[in-house]
Amino acid sequence: MTEITIRRALLSVSDKTGLADLGKALAAKGVELVSTGGTAKALRDAGLTVLDVSELTGFPEMMDGRVKTLHPKVHGGLLAVRDNPEHAAAMTEHAIGAIDLVVVNLYPFEATVAKGAERDEVIDNIDIGGPSMVRSAAKNHAYVAIVTDPADYEAVAQGSTTFDQRKQFAAKAFAATAAYDTMISQWFATVDQQQTFPDFLAQAGRRAETLRYGENPHQSAALYLPVGPHIKGIAQAQQLQGKELSYNNYNDADAALELAAEFRGQAPAVVIVKHANPCGVAQASTLLEAWEGALACDDVSAFGGIVAVNTRLDGATAEAIAKIFTEVVIAPEVDDAAREVFAKKKNLRLLVTGDLPDPRREGLTVRGITGGLLVQTRDNGAIALSDLKVVTKRAPTDQELKDCLFAWTVARHVKSNAIVYAKDGITAGIGAGQMNRRDSSRIAAMKAAEAAEKFGWAAPRTRGSAVASDAFFPFADGLLAAAEAGATAVIQPGGSIRDDEVIAAADEKGLAMVFTGMRHFRH
Repeated sequence: MTEITIRRALLSVSDKTGLADLGKALAAKGVELVSTGGTAKALRDAGLTVLDVSELTGFPEMMDGRVKTLHPKVHGGLLAVRDNPEHAAAMTEHAIGAIDLVVVNLYPFEATVAKGAERDEVIDNIDIGGPSMVRSAAKNHAYVAIVTDPADYEAVAQGSTTFDQRKQFAAKAFAATAAYDTMISQWFATVDQQQTFPDFLAQAGRRAETLRYGENPHQSAALYLPVGPHIKGIAQAQQLQGKELSYNNYNDADAALELAAEFRGQAPAVVIVKHANPCGVAQASTLLEAWEGALACDDVSAFGGIVAVNTRLDGATAEAIAKIFTEVVIAPEVDDAAREVFAKKKNLRLLVTGDLPDPRREGLTVRGITGGLLVQTRDNGAIALSDLKVVTKRAPTDQELKDCLFAWTVARHVKSNAIVYAKDGITAGIGAGQMNRRDSSRIAAMKAAEAAEKFGWAAPRTRGSAVASDAFFPFADGLLAAAEAGATAVIQPGGSIRDDEVIAAADEKGLAMVFTGMRHFRH
């Protein structure tokens, strides 16, 4: 079970990239080429002699090509254990010749689904014979080489294979058929059967890169891309410059992009994220103004952070961003002036995403727990102005409503317990990840007070602001902390058994408060 000389090869591929060169190399080594349909034609067009599978089996291709390689003379030649006397006798008795190499890639199921084909065409592009040959050859890798990746053509073009090569080919082959079947099962479950949570959750990913390390240096990590139709996000962004992205960079950059996408098609917006939490968000008439507003919210946390914008990044904004240490900058587009500015910052990673993802898209999120997976639909719930219910004696002003909705948009991307103060399209203070809502309110107010002192403002920006809470106030203390910070309007889901107590506290302080009826926990 060491080196095996290739005497007969069976080639049947949908993607014919590199096929002719491989066929010529094998033929030059005296390898007999066996093939089917379009693959056989492509090889003959390259001037090669090819034995049709129908000649090998004695049966014609039939049923629109659905039945051609599903035959004992094919699978016997693949599965026979060559040094087993009973297997050898059966091969002799039934005139089954050994096949030493199989080169297969499968029907383009993924591409067929992606182009929006009708159901019948999708079903027609489910390969049966191909995966069967792949699995037979891979199982018998002690004697047979199975190649499913054109990148491996060069390795077998030499006319022989080693056992270590065949083991590697077999591992890739089983992964290829597993991924293929996963795409098919996902399509049947989610598209054909409209199931959100099928009985069996099948997922497949292709490794894009191995990362330097994981969340901590003693952990290993890699980036995988989904196999099958999927949206484009941070994993598909084009990196224009800078060091390799780390595990934490990807995690933080994804959080920044998801929040920036909330402002897709709107006025210029800047998001600054640190440790997957927003530390400053702003919208303004220009991107530079938005950057200045977002930075002023918490310039301490912004150091070493991730910046994402919702529109074309210009040179003036790039100059401002470059004044502080920034790990990653993400934009749909970047102009030449901005590229020139960032080129001086060799370690800064600059990512271009193209279109921003739809924040209201459907999909599932998956999180591993000990012994299982937690799966849920994405938090794509949205509210409109008409969904808000005024519950206090005083109704919010138009500006307070705008600030409420802005704060609410940011709060859904802040780790719970989340409190966000906002005024005039700028976050004034953000409190994240605390074990109680009162402390989140106080931390956000403290940050606002520190910013006012640092920048010499007459008062913190929480004065006259709107405050958003990702879930209801279970007690009045969190709301009172917000009132103490100067908030004049509150947006929260409502639904606490103490809502009446909280509403009464708001009325006593002269606050306007609206309920959304929807919460946005983010753990």
